[in-house]
Amino acid sequence: MTAKSPYRKRSKLGVGQIRKIVRYFCEDMTASMTSRLLNIERKTINDRYMYIREIIYEYSIETDKEIWKWTIEIDESYFWAKRIKWKRWRWAWWKTKVLGLLKRKGKVYVQVVPDCSVKSLIPIIKGKIDPNDSEVNTDWWKAYDGLIHLWYERHYRVHHSKDEFARWKKHINGIESFRSYTKRRLAKFNGVPKHTFILHLKECEFRFNCRLAKENMYKKVLKLMRSFTKR
Repeated sequence: MTAKSPYRKRSKLGVGQIRKIVRYFCEDMTASMTSRLLNIERKTINDRYMYIREIIYEYSIETDKEIWKWTIEIDESYFWAKRIKWKRWRWAWWKTKVLGLLKRKGKVYVQVVPDCSVKSLIPIIKGKIDPNDSEVNTDWWKAYDGLIHLWYERHYRVHHSKDEFARWKKHINGIESFRSYTKRRLAKFNGVPKHTFILHLKECEFRFNCRLAKENMYKKVLKLMRSFTKR
């Protein structure tokens, strides 16, 4: 009789196989490579990879309720599988819009938004950042104009269109680094389905935060899997 897996209910894979899949996932190996190394069907590997992403997503929902203080960088991003040269990127309505926040010496938080208007961005910023004990850094996107009226008195901006990227410690280089990292990771999939984009996005957030905190991602994912399996 096969022992009950502590990492997933009703799993036909052994504990050793699941741990190897998790290790290869944490090493950012593709499902195809993992399938060849373990001699397991690619469909099975894809299923396990997506299950891990779902757990990471649920974990992020549970832990993203903290109100941030300190120095925060804010930036909006636009994601799409392919670049269309004849359209101005900011006005491409079919792209997925993402708001990113990064707490310096802390972690990153991302959320998909319907658009990059004041109505969509400001409620997220208000719900995530303490206006009294925070310093906010943004670019000159018009949606951030009203932050000063919301008690975010220490609001600093960099003007990218004028080739200004930093003034001493006033910059958004950290959150832009996350954006570049995420776009490079997603590019290797040759397009991510829209209904699973949020799972891949939160996976990138999780990986980036583990790297910032110098955490062992493999041990953390195993712990999360054991915790969610017991529910």
